[in-house]
Amino acid sequence: MDDNFEGVKVLVIDDSKTIRRTAETLLSKAGCEVTTATDGFDALAKIADTQPSIIFVDIMMPRLDGYQTCALIKNNSAFKKTPVIMLSSKDGLFDRAKGRIVGSDQYLTKPFSKDELLSAIRDHVKHG
Repeated sequence: MDDNFEGVKVLVIDDSKTIRRTAETLLSKAGCEVTTATDGFDALAKIADTQPSIIFVDIMMPRLDGYQTCALIKNNSAFKKTPVIMLSSKDGLFDRAKGRIVGSDQYLTKPFSKDELLSAIRDHVKHG
């Protein structure tokens, strides 16, 4: 079953260039339109511009962490329905719970696979 993710706009927020590049490559190959941001402040400007269908956000970032970024997105009436997927290098119950509290829709542990990224999009984005 080959999904077509053409036209799905994805925003990947991570302070790691490697992670951004990896996610961008995997998602672009699947047909997504990918925008990347280095941190929460950078992301908030880009969300308004690009109106993403789904947002992947790293938890551990300088200035504004993933929880704060997610909370800001979910507190904005224009974007609160946008699915936010947390990315973390820790697979902790506490992190998952905290992610749910700020309104995240799913939690992926890094390193993530292409299948995990695409299945998150499949689960949360109405497309096709």
